[in-house]
Amino acid sequence: MRNIILLLAIICFGGILSSNAQNIDLLIKNGRVIDPKNNIDDVMDVAINDGKILEVGRNITRTADKIVDATGLYVTPGFIDLHGHHFFGTVQGHDYSDSYNAVPPDHFTFRSGVTAAVDAGGAGWRNFETFKAQTIDNSKTKVFALLNIVGSGMSGGPYEQNLSDMDAKLTSIVAKRYRQYIVGIKLAHYSGADWTPTDRAVEAARLANIPLMVDFGGANPPLSIETLFMEKFSPGDIFTHCYAELGTRIPVVKNGKLEPYILKAQERGIIFDVGHGGGSFRFSQAIPAIKQGFKPNTISTDLHIGSMNGGMKDMSNVMSKLLNIGLTVNEVVAASTWKPAQVINKVELGNLSVGAPADIAVFKVETGSFGFVDVGGEKIAGDKKIVCEMTVLDGNIVWDLNGLSATPYK
Repeated sequence: MRNIILLLAIICFGGILSSNAQNIDLLIKNGRVIDPKNNIDDVMDVAINDGKILEVGRNITRTADKIVDATGLYVTPGFIDLHGHHFFGTVQGHDYSDSYNAVPPDHFTFRSGVTAAVDAGGAGWRNFETFKAQTIDNSKTKVFALLNIVGSGMSGGPYEQNLSDMDAKLTSIVAKRYRQYIVGIKLAHYSGADWTPTDRAVEAARLANIPLMVDFGGANPPLSIETLFMEKFSPGDIFTHCYAELGTRIPVVKNGKLEPYILKAQERGIIFDVGHGGGSFRFSQAIPAIKQGFKPNTISTDLHIGSMNGGMKDMSNVMSKLLNIGLTVNEVVAASTWKPAQVINKVELGNLSVGAPADIAVFKVETGSFGFVDVGGEKIAGDKKIVCEMTVLDGNIVWDLNGLSATPYK
């Protein structure tokens, strides 16, 4: 009997040893891990297996199929770009809705550390299924959508002025049907001095129980953004292009002074998003605003054909600008990972918790002499620049700038 018990103990103990000895898929060692959700900022290792975070800790000794030495680099959750335009297609004259101004996500996301992207209003209730089949279903990037209150989406021109196509009920029905992908409602580009589009977008967002993002400022005479923030918006709603200065948009900074209601709106729970784009980020707004305590809640690109070839460039470049005008590395990471995950209620993303999808950005902060340009062509000098070295999506390496994970040639 004693021999049988001893034999069973040996078998069980051997099984435990065998389990612990099993190879994991990927081990990223010695990087400075920043995980805002879990309050981690330290040199640590990250173990990944079966597409999930297995362990985050110091000196992990697990055997791995692939080991990446991230000494001197930052290791963070993959970036979430809250505002881009990805409903690419070939329909003439439809701007960002199944047309030429939008861009395929995988072409531009991974190389800047982005693992999840939100299309900001390219599709409305009429054409969301086309967007899903064409872009969401055929992209490795995790693509979500803000559904335009205009049924035909962001098709430009008269399409976006058509009040009869702004149907709150139909918009909310489609948003609820595709809740896995639709994370908010979008209003943009309406040029009338009329609150009707805002009210309908607010109604759609409330019916679907998701936030509203507004690109505001086309009205002439201008509508009050203080009214938008304090009366129309609810906590969790998003004001994009927060550092814009163009046309009839009322800027957040006037004569060098931050408007007094801005910080009150932020304290109320309004989300202020960068949304750089090709025309919506000015140093004359961002620098004095940040100096006076108004920092963005979320960082996003407003990626499209025009912005990526202008001053915006990509997510890491926008993050670099903010790093050079007053935000810390930790603030930049938080506004690009955990905060946007919370804003779109995808809290499984944007963090390195055990069991979370292994979406990771590995980047360095270069020091030197760099130039950064805003949408007005004005330039500032900076001494810090974020460069994405490697991007991991669901445990798979999808971008590796300098071959950190590659086998040395013999």
